[in-house]
Amino acid sequence: MARFLVVLGLVLLMAGLLWPYLSQIGLGRLPGDIVIQREDVTFYFPLMTCLLLSVLFSLVFWAVNR
Repeated sequence: MARFLVVLGLVLLMAGLLWPYLSQIGLGRLPGDIVIQREDVTFYFPLMTCLLLSVLFSLVFWAVNR
């Protein structure tokens, strides 16, 4: 369990450090992300971004646990 938490912390740290670069390539505004704009309200749900990150994290955790 400790190894899992250390790896999770490192992944989150790297994602935080790389976030300015990831936002420049469009992560967070991919096709498939849901944006609903009304007069006073904007609803944004990054569906495709969540799916992509889920696959990425699954591959990372699979490789670490191997």
